[in-house]
Amino acid sequence: MKKIITILLLATATAVHAQKDDSHNFELSKNLEVFSAIYETLDMMYVDTLDANEVVGTAITAMLRSLDPYTEYYPDDRTSDYKKMLSGKYAGIGAIISYHFKKKHVVINEPYEFMPAAEAGLRKGDVILSIDGESMEDKTNAYVSEHLRGEPGTTLVLKIHRPSTGKDMTFKIQRKTIQTPYLPYYGMVGDSVGYIALEQFVDGCARDFRRAFLDLKKAGATRLIIDLRGNGGGSVEEAVSLLNMFVPKGVELLAVRGKTARSNSTFYTTVEPVDTVMPIAVLVNGQTASASEITCGALQDLDRAVVMGTRTYGKGLVQMPNLRMPYNGLLKLTTAKYYIPSGRCIQAINYNHSKGGYREHIPDSLTHEFRTAGGRTVRDGGGIAPDIALVPDSMPNLPYYLQSLDSTNLMFDYVVDYIDSHPTIAPAGEFELSDDDYAEFKRRVVESGFTYDRISEIYLKDLVEMAKFEGYYDDATAEFEALEKRLKHDIARDLDYENNKTYIKRLLEYDIVTAYYYQRGGAECLLRYDNMVDEAKKLLLDDEAYRKVLQPVAVDDVAANN
Repeated sequence: MKKIITILLLATATAVHAQKDDSHNFELSKNLEVFSAIYETLDMMYVDTLDANEVVGTAITAMLRSLDPYTEYYPDDRTSDYKKMLSGKYAGIGAIISYHFKKKHVVINEPYEFMPAAEAGLRKGDVILSIDGESMEDKTNAYVSEHLRGEPGTTLVLKIHRPSTGKDMTFKIQRKTIQTPYLPYYGMVGDSVGYIALEQFVDGCARDFRRAFLDLKKAGATRLIIDLRGNGGGSVEEAVSLLNMFVPKGVELLAVRGKTARSNSTFYTTVEPVDTVMPIAVLVNGQTASASEITCGALQDLDRAVVMGTRTYGKGLVQMPNLRMPYNGLLKLTTAKYYIPSGRCIQAINYNHSKGGYREHIPDSLTHEFRTAGGRTVRDGGGIAPDIALVPDSMPNLPYYLQSLDSTNLMFDYVVDYIDSHPTIAPAGEFELSDDDYAEFKRRVVESGFTYDRISEIYLKDLVEMAKFEGYYDDATAEFEALEKRLKHDIARDLDYENNKTYIKRLLEYDIVTAYYYQRGGAECLLRYDNMVDEAKKLLLDDEAYRKVLQPVAVDDVAANN
């Protein structure tokens, strides 16, 4: 009898499953037919001629937008940009460019070290006049960038104006494959503490990371800081290779699970590690995502490192990057979720589109507890929560102010003039602008007549109007007038305000140092002011405190705290 019931249940389940498949296939066929009929009717009867690429392309974009932000279609004319984004490589001269509003030209902002622009002798502030004889006056960044890029090995003729000499100069430069700096700096940040900053997981980064780590060990490093702040991820394989340096062979690091067998895979360490005992601190923030979260999450789950900083982004979805579509298009498709060693998935956002594009951050109440290898409690569903939460370096609440200042190119021009009058500067880790230097910058800003709309003044105006409307203004006129005087523009005062001055000086110092020592110098310059790095150093140098973080909390301790 039990056998008959089981067979009936299986048959019923199979029938229900078949009905669901039939229903899905019918709805699919129906909607495709409706879409085709609508387009054919529009094409035949709409008042204007339709652009098939635009109309159907919009439909494709809307369809993919209803899923998740990582599933994207790249038609033939966009595949080269996509491949560049995927690899971090492109063919060009290797320089960051920016538009100079006063000069009405794009200028060289930041050449990459060892790349064609730097090797040819281009400098920060050089004004791009023409490329291959075509004037670049009033051309956008995108337009100039497109003309600087090309096939590796091809050449271009670049004419520039150098403000410091007043001369026009012509360079013949050969394009080469450019790799954006993904490991901008590594070095010692104490007698025994090594530091490596990794900004992308691109092809070859694990190899270079290994080389940097071995260099640091030779220099005396017995503790390590890995800085993954701002690292948006990239190659899973590179993340696994990096982890293999610190985790014994044969350990499961990552499980990828999707709808099809093709989407499923499991990653293990496959070679003998370099070091399994050195204390490690990993710095993370809200822009630490994807492969970076796999790295810090696996090290946390295996109790191999202490994660410090702020909660990470929370991207637990995996994409198949190169699904070929008709007519040379490519589809980047989300096919699976990944699970780090404790078994948790750290995807922070639930994409539920049954209600028309609805999505939400997974609330803490719906997350689940997991255990690290040593028994510590960790949770899923919201990125990687650091073992030690740190407050980021304080930044003045001035994004609008700085945007206004930057749009005038006053900071850029000051840096260019500073470089022209200083053939050399102190080493990157020691350089500082003097008070006299900053006073000169302030003088230039004040004399330029620079102004900006203070948000507080705008809100005060609205408040005055509302007070008049509600009849309160007459009783508080004196207070409103006094507040209005306090909120008047005073650029010199704003520039001298302690937080503003500190932050602007750091920005100027970074730009100046980068012009002399490239990206590695800029990274080293900023380390002096990095409180997260300082906190990581303190922890690593305190063996007892480090071990205590990696110990599970006893049940009795939890009860006592409650």
